[in-house]
Amino acid sequence: MLDRTYLRENPDAVREALENRGADVDFDEILDIDERWRELKARGDELRHERNEISSQIGELKQEGKDDEAQEAIERSQSLKADIEDVEAEASDLEDELEERLLEVPQIPDESVPVGADETDNVERRRWGFDDRRDLPDEIVPHYDLGEELDIIDEARGAKTTGSGFYFLKGDGARLEHALIQFMLDVHREQGYVDIFPPVPVNSRSMRGTGQLPKFADDAYRLGNDNGDERDDDDLWLCPTAEVSVTNMYADEILLDDDLPLKHQAYSPNFRREAGEHGTETRGIVRVHQFNKVELVNFVDPETSDERLEDLLGEAEEVLRKLELPYRILELCTGDLTFASAKTYDIEVWAPGDDMDDGPAEGGRWLEVSSASNFEEFQARRAGLRYRPERHESAEYLHTLNASGLALPRVMVAVLEYHQNEDGTVTIPEALRPYMGGQEVIEGHEKVGEAALGAGERE
Repeated sequence: MLDRTYLRENPDAVREALENRGADVDFDEILDIDERWRELKARGDELRHERNEISSQIGELKQEGKDDEAQEAIERSQSLKADIEDVEAEASDLEDELEERLLEVPQIPDESVPVGADETDNVERRRWGFDDRRDLPDEIVPHYDLGEELDIIDEARGAKTTGSGFYFLKGDGARLEHALIQFMLDVHREQGYVDIFPPVPVNSRSMRGTGQLPKFADDAYRLGNDNGDERDDDDLWLCPTAEVSVTNMYADEILLDDDLPLKHQAYSPNFRREAGEHGTETRGIVRVHQFNKVELVNFVDPETSDERLEDLLGEAEEVLRKLELPYRILELCTGDLTFASAKTYDIEVWAPGDDMDDGPAEGGRWLEVSSASNFEEFQARRAGLRYRPERHESAEYLHTLNASGLALPRVMVAVLEYHQNEDGTVTIPEALRPYMGGQEVIEGHEKVGEAALGAGERE
């Protein structure tokens, strides 16, 4: 949420920022609501002042025996009381409306963010490992075919038990997922992160605190009763990202300057409805409704947040470097920033299995596995996250940042496609082998049931 004073005093700058973002927000209407609210507050103050003066005169008039004038003052005081109640009720309604409308206003982009309309205007800042790639098979088998052949990814049975966008990992597939998660946690622990194991459900207040509500309500899973309706006694959502729970850990609290920076990491399963846009990504595990992720959340002094963003990006990058996976860094333009972000870098890993229109000329495609973002005080205002620079000073809003460190299953896609061999096996990156009991290669498993039989073998 943005500071109301800033919005009032810088309307042109806000309009320009919203235009650069392509935000569909009627900012002038918000300013109009704010002006009417302030007028009502001023009118209420005037009425209270007048009533206080009249009330102080009533006793004097009675002592002076001016009963008629005292009665007139009493009636005027009662009339003013009713007027004050009407004004305060109207002001309260406008306050509620203003709060709701302000929740729809996105963050103001940092001045350094490139102006652009959409993802095509993002700026590539650098690549790592792409020019000296390992020798790959002549034909790369896409992860969805490879996963089926090795019997480590089972989309069909996931769709049967739950629905499209859900899948099973089996055998070495499941072991690889567990290994990746534990490996990431260990890498970030060495970077100074404190482990957090958060609740999976989160309430609406927490979702509003980080900016998921109200804008992204349709992308989230809300817990309801057997009829699919919202329960009166439950105000819970399945966590779309551990950013929500971890950021709101300190909601409405005041931290001390000595506490900062706080660096927390959290593994969690995540749930989103956004899988597959307009029928795309119907095969494979690139876009799914449930996925695992290690999230990095930082709470920092405002003066250090720009520098911390660069360091945070490097902390997330280290995972891909240790996995020997080529990747690139994009700086997002204004039109592609997330709702709450002032500045964001995307980390995209290279997966060579599918040639995509937006992929590199050498083939394959880029898959986003992390967004490292500085939210400045946007989330802090919504969640009530403050710190006291000095113990005798007033509390101020701190800055929050986060990044995925990293998001699965796209990392798994890259591992299976980039580290696969000519014979259809997959070499396990050296950094992961201690987490898989020293295993070096994924060779696959024998399938079970009649589905594993050829057509001529079935009865």
